[in-house]
Amino acid sequence: MRFAEITGWGQCVPPAVMTNDDLATFLDTSDDWIFSRSGIRRRHYSHVPTGELARVAAERALAAANLGADQLDLIILGSTTPDEIIPNTASKLKNQLGSPRAAAFDLNAACSSFLYSLNVATDMIRAGSIERALVIGAERTSWLMDWSRRESAVLFGDGAGAVVLEPSATKTGLLRAKLGCVPDTREALHMPNWGHGFDRIAHDRIHLSLEFDGPEIFRHAVRCMGEACVEVLHAEGIAPEAIDLFVPHQANLRIIQAMAKRLEVPMDKVVVRLQEYGNTSAASVPIALCDALEAGQVQTGSTLLTATFGAGLTWGAGVIQWGARVAPLGRSDAELPPYDATALELMGPSIEHYLGRKRGGRGR
Repeated sequence: MRFAEITGWGQCVPPAVMTNDDLATFLDTSDDWIFSRSGIRRRHYSHVPTGELARVAAERALAAANLGADQLDLIILGSTTPDEIIPNTASKLKNQLGSPRAAAFDLNAACSSFLYSLNVATDMIRAGSIERALVIGAERTSWLMDWSRRESAVLFGDGAGAVVLEPSATKTGLLRAKLGCVPDTREALHMPNWGHGFDRIAHDRIHLSLEFDGPEIFRHAVRCMGEACVEVLHAEGIAPEAIDLFVPHQANLRIIQAMAKRLEVPMDKVVVRLQEYGNTSAASVPIALCDALEAGQVQTGSTLLTATFGAGLTWGAGVIQWGARVAPLGRSDAELPPYDATALELMGPSIEHYLGRKRGGRGR
């Protein structure tokens, strides 16, 4: 029987850091207000497009697996913020990495994109249709922010995480996943006028603004992720106390704590990294996983549980049995182009645009 072992991993987080105190210089907020409601202290903003974040994370994951890009059969980019829609951004990565035979596509399930992508690639390896895959979650959500809206502007950050999958006869990798989407909840978290569904001729300038209903999202997130976690654990015959590490989507500390309490998983077994990165959407689970590996929290044979949710409202959970490798076989020298300015300077023109609209009565 074939399984899909995670043999390499890598992340890329941009250097420009926006602290809560930085946000308080132009928003009616404070470090205490943000942290008490979200658990976030800082977030990183990117000076390069999503594809460049993804490329660096991918090169680091390939080096960790000691695998050449020309050996890949599949590249999946999970993202809501690809560089382009036509053609897909995964095809750019394929060319940059040097993967001549790899199929390549983008997958958008919002913040759930990485787990959805991991499940697709795993199933393809287990079915025997491919041998090796690269799965990436990458976002540049800062590009979408309406800086006049405190409730959303403080939450999101940029980054990328990637894993390499290879076939194995040992029972490892994503053993089981449960994916879904809550019906009739699309407007609980959405961005109007972003895509082909709006009349671009009637708009002289696109104005992006993320709309969301926090209480509604919290309710569905905890319920759906909790039910999915229980289902995958039961299907694999794993008791909650046997979980070695829980790696949830990093959206809100209150949601993570509610999930841990529901599953009776102690917080010292839960990976929490949103204080450093904020919500990096599709990148949050792979970045948290990379941090856990770097910190020595993942051991040979560890049983991992992951859960996620996002706009749609998509949701999912999965059980991962870790293999033998917990240290990278190699290191990549891939880096982002240098950037010395502050996050406030980076986002300054965008901040001024949105605040100017608000002062002029043209924005919310």
